[in-house]
Amino acid sequence: MTTILTKRRRMLLAAAAAAFSIPPSYAAPAPKPAPAPFYKQAVVYTTAQGTDQRIKAGAKLGFDTWIQPQEWAAMIMVDPTQKFQTVVGFGGGLTDASAETLYKMAPDKQKEILKAYFSPTEGIGYTLGRTNINSCDFSSDTYSYDDTPGDVKLTKFSLAHDLKYKIPFIKAAKAMSGGQLQVFGTPWSPPAWMKTNNDMSNGGGLRPEYRQAWADYYVRFINEYKKLGIPIWGLTVQNEEMAVQSWESCVYTAPEEQEFVRDYLGPTLEKNGMSGVRLMVWDHNRGLMYQRVQDMLADPKTAKYIWGTAYHWYVGDHFDIPGVVHDAFPNKAVLFTEGSLNFNDPAQYTDWTIGERYGENVMADLNHWSAGWVDWNVLLDQRGGPNHQNNFCCAPIMADIQTGEIHYLPSYYYLGHFSKFIRPGARRVACTSTEDGLQSTAFLNPDKSLAVVVLNLTGREWEYRVWIDKRAVVTRSPAHSIETMVIKP
Repeated sequence: MTTILTKRRRMLLAAAAAAFSIPPSYAAPAPKPAPAPFYKQAVVYTTAQGTDQRIKAGAKLGFDTWIQPQEWAAMIMVDPTQKFQTVVGFGGGLTDASAETLYKMAPDKQKEILKAYFSPTEGIGYTLGRTNINSCDFSSDTYSYDDTPGDVKLTKFSLAHDLKYKIPFIKAAKAMSGGQLQVFGTPWSPPAWMKTNNDMSNGGGLRPEYRQAWADYYVRFINEYKKLGIPIWGLTVQNEEMAVQSWESCVYTAPEEQEFVRDYLGPTLEKNGMSGVRLMVWDHNRGLMYQRVQDMLADPKTAKYIWGTAYHWYVGDHFDIPGVVHDAFPNKAVLFTEGSLNFNDPAQYTDWTIGERYGENVMADLNHWSAGWVDWNVLLDQRGGPNHQNNFCCAPIMADIQTGEIHYLPSYYYLGHFSKFIRPGARRVACTSTEDGLQSTAFLNPDKSLAVVVLNLTGREWEYRVWIDKRAVVTRSPAHSIETMVIKP
């Protein structure tokens, strides 16, 4: 009898708690996170306007006891026990334009550029690269891997175009990274014969009768690159799928993309043993990002093929939207995959606002759940090309193929403050700032080091403290600067 009454009492208590939202005080407490490591020292790396500091290391700093942060002191407060998304990497576009520009430079300059980007010790340690499937605007000409109309079996498929510049470039970059570089592919357009406008440019759409052939095309691309020693880490379905451009482009509505992924591309990858290839949808701007992916990610039959959502920075900032997508679909990644600025004048080589634009975007995207950050072209020539549509852009490194000079833009150093110190497998941890003038983010690396990035977009110098579990280290942030504090146990 006692046992029966006890069970009934528990049932009534549970029902009452549910009905009136009363927290069941008798429930077991949530497990406490593991305590933070005891951090002993820090080194601050600084890049600052009007100085010679470019990812320059300072002296070692020690921590002092600081029980309670105070409002009079600028504080960056970090809690390594609270972890969020895992980083897959940082990098840029490994395009035809970048590859062609590299190989028009002298061999010693080629090595300098490769080392600057991909060496984890002497450069900024890029580990993620996006390359074009077929041509894009940053190609010298328009091409596909199979221009034979109606060749649905892809018997004429050939990577001959890529073998001249792009594949050697990617292999050299991968070697310089120590094998850490992961590559994902993006098409700007299917071959013209697969499209409604019979043109790789000027928009148009994928003809329904060629959806399976186009899905097979991705598989062929992956297999052929793998044979050449370049495993493909991921794919995006289509670059900027709502943009009708005068260069290579292809338009999908949201239902069209969902149907293609659910019924063709996803099953075709799975059938060919490529379920591990990370498939990303959208690959366009932040603004419409949620609306475009909501039906795909809410549908189990489609979502099972999708690793995450790719996005760009054009047409407004909308920094919050990737976080909204994550909050709605927390088991799917978000990843920034393209951003660039137009190139009009060599004065941009020293324009500090370009670096700050990058710093602000990377900081915001990481704090809104991005699993990394991928810039557009890693390298362009003195015109901001080559580009067969004269759609010239900046790259963090610009190479003058006439004089042999290499120009490192401020954006190169701002990107390096993230990519060099936040390594693949790092986890974002809780990080807050008491000052609007100091933006911050923090990551716990696989080697247990902490990387705390502090961005100062103001014209004043700040003294600030980084506080972790009742201890703090004090340093200074120069005006218009970015700093990365590397903290080790």
